[in-house]
Amino acid sequence: MRLVLISDTHLPVRAKRLPDRVWDAIDQADVVIHAGDWVSVELLDELESRSRRLIGCWGNNDGPVLRARLPEVARASLDGLEVAVVHETGASRGREERCESAFPGVELLVFGHSHIPWDSTTPKGLRLLNPGSPTDRRRQPFCTYQTAEISAGRLEKVALHNL
Repeated sequence: MRLVLISDTHLPVRAKRLPDRVWDAIDQADVVIHAGDWVSVELLDELESRSRRLIGCWGNNDGPVLRARLPEVARASLDGLEVAVVHETGASRGREERCESAFPGVELLVFGHSHIPWDSTTPKGLRLLNPGSPTDRRRQPFCTYQTAEISAGRLEKVALHNL
């Protein structure tokens, strides 16, 4: 199962559209995960129509229409892997401990908000991924997104892609 992870797209404020490389990855993916701050309901509509499966949550910059259509925390079981998606996890210091406590039974937590890519695994095995942003790099050297694969309940081939 091929995944594409994005967050903090902020369309059309930070960019008019997602980069072509991101759309190419989405077109090849089995599951697209968006960790909030869409800003545009049109992007949600387009991702729903182009994705085989879309899992997403709302972020702090998402208005009432997006919040009505998306959960604050999205959960799914993907090929036996328990996944949660949330926009905000707080400061980087203590993140692993907070997330282990807040998301028992979850094996992969995808989050956003900071626009800073993140990839760590807690002592209890919770994998934390933040794909950064494909449209607003802020203080990072590149705009980014992530891809990964799930096989028999195991997360594999996690990759960060610079744009």
